[in-house]
Amino acid sequence: MTGAGHGKIGKTVQDSQPYWPDAPRPPKGAPNILVILFDDVGFSDFGCYGSPIATPAIDAIARRGLRYTGFHTTAMCSTTRAALLAGRNHHSVGVGCLANFDSGYPGYRGKISREAGTIAEMLRPHGYRNYMLGKWHVTPLTESGATGPFDGWPLGRGFDRYYGFMDAETDQYAPELVRDNTPVDPPGTFASGYHLTADLVDQAIRYLADHVGDNPDTPWLTWLAFGACHAPHQAPSDMIKKYDPVFAEGWDVERDRRLARQIELGIVPKKTHLPPRNEHVR
Repeated sequence: MTGAGHGKIGKTVQDSQPYWPDAPRPPKGAPNILVILFDDVGFSDFGCYGSPIATPAIDAIARRGLRYTGFHTTAMCSTTRAALLAGRNHHSVGVGCLANFDSGYPGYRGKISREAGTIAEMLRPHGYRNYMLGKWHVTPLTESGATGPFDGWPLGRGFDRYYGFMDAETDQYAPELVRDNTPVDPPGTFASGYHLTADLVDQAIRYLADHVGDNPDTPWLTWLAFGACHAPHQAPSDMIKKYDPVFAEGWDVERDRRLARQIELGIVPKKTHLPPRNEHVR
């Protein structure tokens, strides 16, 4: 048996020729890619966008790069995730609504269609290693149990490692965690000071440390999707106490202050006016 460039298999070792296929090679200068996705965070909730909330690391990145002001969401978590992962309209990739609902129609299956490649699937042939941590929420609940099927899970859509939770939300102190394709118990409890956000960051650092140790010349994609700003709202108690005086004057006052800061920063035009607050909302 022979094949062009694939060695030769003869009757004996002496008659045979071994072959080692080339691994995918990344383009020269291929960058590492880090995507950090905050669930249900408002337009002005980062310091670099006018918030009094301390976000020094994000602010430092903004000073060295770009702050976008024209981002359009699909107003729901699954749909925005599908659009970001696939780079396409969410209806066209099968996630026109939440992953919790499967209407039976192509645009509303709650699962990214096979025809729509994810960013991880697009990068893998170019030599990237892909790591996913945190909230997934683009697989129907009927397919997110311990027995799968796993074709719609992160490892089935181009990621090499996964640590996080599959559904819309989870208890931040006692999360329903998955590592790769296997449900696992959280490594701590509320009593021991465990919080999922810190755990996800620690695991992301571990993945990247392993990557640098094993494949330092290979580019990586790391997708880190927090769930902490989504319900259930479970911030550590010391953080809540820290911000009680910051927001003591209430939502309306803080709303006006943020607009003023955004105008000063050039995030919004100088003549921007806020709409009235929603009726019947306390």
